Amino acid sequence: MLPRDVLSSGALILRPTAEGDAEAIVKMCDDPVTARFMPFLPPYEPGQAAALWADGGAHHVITESGRASGLVWLCPPDHWGVSGVGFLVAPWARGGGMAATAARAVTDWALDHGVRRVELQAEVEDIGSLRAAYRAGFREEGLRREAKRLRDGRYADYVLFARLKGEPAPAVDPYLPLLEGGELGDGVVRLVPMTPGDAADYHRMITEPDVAAYAVTPPVTLRDAERRCRYTGYWWLSGQRAELAIRDAGSGAFAGHIQLAQVVPALGQAMIGYSLLPGFRGRGFMTRAVRLLVDWAFARTALHRIVAGTDPGNTASHAVLERTGFRREGVHRELLPRPDGTRADDVHWVRLRSA
Repeated sequence: MLPRDVLSSGALILRPTAEGDAEAIVKMCDDPVTARFMPFLPPYEPGQAAALWADGGAHHVITESGRASGLVWLCPPDHWGVSGVGFLVAPWARGGGMAATAARAVTDWALDHGVRRVELQAEVEDIGSLRAAYRAGFREEGLRREAKRLRDGRYADYVLFARLKGEPAPAVDPYLPLLEGGELGDGVVRLVPMTPGDAADYHRMITEPDVAAYAVTPPVTLRDAERRCRYTGYWWLSGQRAELAIRDAGSGAFAGHIQLAQVVPALGQAMIGYSLLPGFRGRGFMTRAVRLLVDWAFARTALHRIVAGTDPGNTASHAVLERTGFRREGVHRELLPRPDGTRADDVHWVRLRSA
């Protein structure tokens, strides 16, 4: 049984929930973001917190300057001493790191009071909860595919995190920082993180015959494309890759796709890849997009090398790389699998931070 302690962390006070908090809790839960990412959260009733404490869990109100601004709770530990932490932050208190601070404080407290392992789950599109998990010292352990059903009937994927008793828990900042202002642009093109709304355009682009001819992965369905778009924020925050839509700055139309993938922090290296819809070719869009992304990467990340691999016959891609400062570094013979079962050489390019 966890003691009903009052916890403090910086400007935050975490106190056990009281009956008088019901109105404030209902107000903070009445929010589209909460409904979107926590569809399984039942309407709050005063007895819920007391029942959780009685079962061996915990339920705290997060207060800042005396105002109730969030909740954080722990599920009762199971037979193996494993608990789960959950939280929500009121709309007026988001963006200041409250969730990470509260999750860390409650987890530290639980691990000091007999809990052996605390788990945290965040939907792949829930950027706020993902950031909180990394900042609260949780270590990512894997994915739970289609783990929970949302209000629209779709089953969503969740990222599983955990902290263990006695384990170092440093806050982790993203290797690929989020874009300031949410995009990159030069007045002609805009680079914006991919969203599920881009899935149909993205799928149309990658199934274009002259794009598919250079693909090294199996054909992608529209459902695959939508799932890929849903992972954009998670991949970015976890440092795996950056996926962006290229848009016409004037019309806002989807023009293509550009990415930094195969990110290897130990080497300071990532690979750039890109594709453009036929209607936007020949206008310098891809040269602008590559220049924007590479310049951002060298200015805002620790990357030292950005590489690219191209089919020997893809002269349009070669021209883009040459115009944006890349140099040929060599040829990997018969590296690239082709749709017809043959293999093509890979012309390898690189641009260095110092270039």
